Amino acid sequence: MIAQITVGTTVGLLGWAYLALLKPPPPKVCGSPGGPPVTSPRVQLNDGRYVAYKESGVSKEKAKHKIIIIHGFDSSKDLMLPISQDLMQELEIYVLQYDRAGYGESDPHPKRSVKSEAFDVEELADKLQLGPKFYVVGLSMGAYSVWSCLKYIPNRLAGVALVVPFVNYWWSCYPAKLSNEALGKMLAQDQQTFRIAHYAPWLVHWWMNQKWFHALSMMEGNMAIFCPPDLEMLKQLSTAPSPGQEKVRQQGEFECLYRDLIVGFGNWDFSPTDIKNPFPNNEGSVHLWQGHDDIIIPRKLNRYLAEKLPWIQYHEVPNAGHLIIHNASYCETILRKLLEQQ
Repeated sequence: MIAQITVGTTVGLLGWAYLALLKPPPPKVCGSPGGPPVTSPRVQLNDGRYVAYKESGVSKEKAKHKIIIIHGFDSSKDLMLPISQDLMQELEIYVLQYDRAGYGESDPHPKRSVKSEAFDVEELADKLQLGPKFYVVGLSMGAYSVWSCLKYIPNRLAGVALVVPFVNYWWSCYPAKLSNEALGKMLAQDQQTFRIAHYAPWLVHWWMNQKWFHALSMMEGNMAIFCPPDLEMLKQLSTAPSPGQEKVRQQGEFECLYRDLIVGFGNWDFSPTDIKNPFPNNEGSVHLWQGHDDIIIPRKLNRYLAEKLPWIQYHEVPNAGHLIIHNASYCETILRKLLEQQ
């Protein structure tokens, strides 16, 4: 009897711990009862989920180049980029930005994976009738969506730009010494967060909400992760914040931020060096842009990928950090290089 009571109590405590500490709360889906309102145009994907988007530049019908820009961690389609109307008119650019699953006003995707990111991009492009080919630009964490596009839908791509792209320290292509050294240079709290996301994803919700230890530095507002050029850029950005950014986490942090960590730092079905050149006849190009002073993304890891993938055009920007896309001059250069005729 005592043993049965002990087992029952243990099971009950474990159940309580799971519900109270480990299981994330259900998301507040946009447009659902009690959820945030829908204020942006959306398309419905074949699995029933809605994806919110924003268009700018010249019309789809008149555009010579159609570019899909994929936002990073803790961001959204409403991220303001310094792309002038004059530039978009000159280059005949149509720009599509969208909320990745769980962010902003796009429905969560409980089965989100690296692979599903590419097919979300493809289906969104088809629903909006962008045509057989389009360009993709991935910013920071949004770059894992671009690696997915390169792997799973290369036939749909006209050109690619990976801007200060996210790295997974457990990609099999990295020599252990290189990835361990790079990870070891991160803040201790970030090292721990990335390891939990990789080795114990079921703990991520608890880890990000517990109060005993520091979790992800970026979410705590720890400025130590920014180099001097980034700090200067943050000052400039603070004077004109992007409208709509307050909606980034409105459906709940688990389905946007935490799931990003779990998917991004999880075990992938491929590593970047498994990807074949999507443009063997030079009909397009792939660019990787890395700030030399970037503290958030170790340049040695992206430099290594570019060395192993000679079809990637690697650009290491001196005296620049993680926020290079917000510099109008760099942003224009990135777009012009992407659209350059081969």
